[in-house]
Formats: sequence, C-alpha cells, structure tokens
Amino acid sequence: MAKKSTKYTAKIPDENGFIHYTDEENEIWNTLITRQKANLPGKACDDSLECLDLMNFPEDRVPQCEDVSKVMREHTGWEVAPVPALINFQRFFGLLANKRFPAATFLRTKEDLDYLQEPDIFHELYGHTPPLTDHRFAAFTHAYGRAGVMANKADQAMLARLYWFTVEFGLVDKGDGLRSYGAGIISSIGETEHALHNKDVIRKPFDPIELLRTPYRIDIYQPVYFVLESFDQLFDLAQEDLLGLIKHARKLGMHEPMFEPVAKSA
Repeated sequence: MAKKSTKYTAKIPDENGFIHYTDEENEIWNTLITRQKANLPGKACDDSLECLDLMNFPEDRVPQCEDVSKVMREHTGWEVAPVPALINFQRFFGLLANKRFPAATFLRTKEDLDYLQEPDIFHELYGHTPPLTDHRFAAFTHAYGRAGVMANKADQAMLARLYWFTVEFGLVDKGDGLRSYGAGIISSIGETEHALHNKDVIRKPFDPIELLRTPYRIDIYQPVYFVLESFDQLFDLAQEDLLGLIKHARKLGMHEPMFEPVAKSA
C-alpha cells in the first residue's frame, strides 16, 4: 500500500488500454493460477470460490484489466485501476472511495514464484478482484476507502491494520471448518497452508477493536489471524464509524507485537 523501492517495473497500457505481457509472463500466470486453483478447494471459503468462478480468469494468459472490470461493474459497479507497483495511502484510499481497485500491473519472475512481498498482477487480480463482486465485501471496501480519504496520516496507518487482517489475511468459519478469504492467503500456497494448519498460529474471533490494536509485519507469515463468521460482519462493519473505532482502540492501547522486530542492516 505504501510507496517503497521495488525491482519491478510497471507494465504500461498502450493507447487502447491493452497491456502487453510476454510469453514467459503468460507461462508464469499459467503456473500460478493452475496450481492455486487446485490448492483452494476445501481451503478457501465457498463465497470466495463462487466469486472466483464468476471471474472465470483465463489460464493461458494474464487477463486484461478491462475484461476483469466488466465482470465487476456488472455485479457491484467496481472496476480495476492499473497502477505502478505500490502507491501512497492517499491515492490508494481515493481510488477505493471511487470504487476503483488499484492493481499493480507487473508480474513476478520465476525466482519469486512462491513468495513476493509486494503485490503483483496475480495477487491483485486473482486475490483481490473476485470478492469485490460480492455486495457485502464491496460495501466494506468502499466504506474503508471513504474513511481513509477523511483520515489523517496516523489514522490511515491504523486503517491499514483493518485492511491487513480482513481483505489481505482474513479467515472465516461458517460452521463447516476454517477457510480463507483474504487475498494474501488466496493467492499464496505457502500462506494458505500456514494460516489454516500451523499449530503455532493464533486465530481470534473477529473483533474490529482487537484487530486495530494488533501490530503486523508484511514480510513474514502471519502469527495471528482474525476469523469471521460470514461476510455479513464486513457489511455490518461498513455501516459503522471506522474512524471512531480507531479512536476507541487507541484509548485502550496497542498490543505487544507477536513477532521479532525487523533486523536493522549494518
């Protein structure tokens, strides 16, 4: 979400809005999507799988953002906005507030096939866009964007926690077993296994205040996850004063991190 250095370069759409991916990039997309499609049944929640079916992504090539937008517009009015790598908070929130999901257009290399710290087009499209066809999830993301536009920098950083533990790394249990729905899990074989089956992981019932009090790191598998009962909770949260929740969480104080601090370079 926040801007930082990257070794990747954005793919720029041509005058017709078409992004030209190489044969090698299309092969990488094929590898990513076919193995994750095989991995998700029984691990991703039914709502997520239904949304993925609705998107009907091609397997032989990287989809064009406009093709994905057509499906999203039909169901919730959202669309994809191609962007270069990571963008700053203000632009990110502004796009979400206007029902436009920012998607980094580059695709990871074979060397980064299993893990990439920054979001690429596979993570963005396969992980993030399908649930935006669900009106409950879309309403929450829209409310989140509008709150971010009105927030100061400190509150925007707190809102990042809300996004991280729901949209990126959320779990759900509707009574039929633990499942994933967050894009960071849905688009990663390693995180899927870790989130659902690692015995050392702490999985807490969804509580926005507890969530906002919980620190996270972006460069490790998560030590704690929050578990929804259904997407209805996200829709209900969209009706609340998100900035008011932040104020309340801040009064209660932040929890101690459940991970080692980032090592400083010499």
